[in-house]
Amino acid sequence: MVDSHAQSDAARGNAPAEVSVTTARQLRLTLISSVVGTALEWYDFYLYGTAAALIFNHLFFPQLSPLSGTLAAFASYGVGFLVRPIGGLFWGYIGDKYGRRPVLIGTLVLMGISTTAIGLLPGYDSIGFAAPLLLTLLRLLQVFGAGAEFSSAITLNAEKAPAHRRGYYASWSGVGIGCGVLLSASAFALAQQLPQASFLAWGWRIPFLLSILAVVVGGAIRLYVTESPVFNKLEKRHKLARAPFITVWQTQRRHFFVALGSRMAEKTAGFFLQVWTLSYVTQTLHVPNVVPVTGVLLGSGIGCITIPLFGALSDRIGRKPVYIGGAVLFGVGMFPYFWLLNTGNPLLIISAMIASSLLLWSNGNYAAVAWYMVALSVITVVALCYGPETRGCSLDDH
Repeated sequence: MVDSHAQSDAARGNAPAEVSVTTARQLRLTLISSVVGTALEWYDFYLYGTAAALIFNHLFFPQLSPLSGTLAAFASYGVGFLVRPIGGLFWGYIGDKYGRRPVLIGTLVLMGISTTAIGLLPGYDSIGFAAPLLLTLLRLLQVFGAGAEFSSAITLNAEKAPAHRRGYYASWSGVGIGCGVLLSASAFALAQQLPQASFLAWGWRIPFLLSILAVVVGGAIRLYVTESPVFNKLEKRHKLARAPFITVWQTQRRHFFVALGSRMAEKTAGFFLQVWTLSYVTQTLHVPNVVPVTGVLLGSGIGCITIPLFGALSDRIGRKPVYIGGAVLFGVGMFPYFWLLNTGNPLLIISAMIASSLLLWSNGNYAAVAWYMVALSVITVVALCYGPETRGCSLDDH
């Protein structure tokens, strides 16, 4: 059955006849695929970050002091951010030259296998210094795959969606973020119910090993997802760029910097609010692990509901008002967020972490961190002010 919106658009002459319309079944498969793939990306992302904040210092860096071990664990986590842009450029090139579908399959497999391998990795007590080296290598492979998974999924959703509902359909990739964090926090919380000795010996591995299930399910779904009609149109017209990034740099440099600036607050917040906060609350405020993990768990569940609502809202009032509003609220909420955390009250801490999910989507001195996040939100707002409004625009016109 052909999507009724696409059919009516074609009847009104809003879409070129050469562009194949997307069936309702294919659109559903694409949405499910994007949710599963993005969920795996953020399952891996949050699972590694949680383990780095809470246990990797004991398992892979026991020769260091607790603080130094935590910093070393975060370093193994942080090096991934250096590789992520490289992965994004590589997979982005593949996506622009050969289609979005190969990227979705390749990144899913690479992320899943890398995460599963971490669950099989011996600790420092077994293989010595090779353990943290292998851990870092697997982290690099994991993030190399994640560099373009989310962007490819959201691009494919947007390119298949009707123009007047593109914000809603594209937002479902964001639902995958909430699902991934939700599943990761749940798996880690359940594993922590084991006795401490059992958890450190083998229980922490279970959430990592479960990643292979998402690879099997997600890979099977993505094999049936068709290519983007926009990409097919460009390929048919022989208008695919030979060097996509160079073309963008030469002809769309302003839009490149707008896109870069607009992601500052959101991407950095994913680390600080969902990973760094775990370390801050447990090691600086000495609050039990279960409290911040529960906060992230609840906040992610709420985010799964609110993200499509804001996506639909962007179809009605525009992308820029919704995006700018979220960035402003994020910056304004930074200091209240830390004030709630610093009370040490479990209910208020959980409330603070839920609020961060709703707004998003120096050793105890939180002010520097808060001001840093405020600055990033300002950069995001400024970048968005210079960006174009795309609500209602047809991708077939570009």
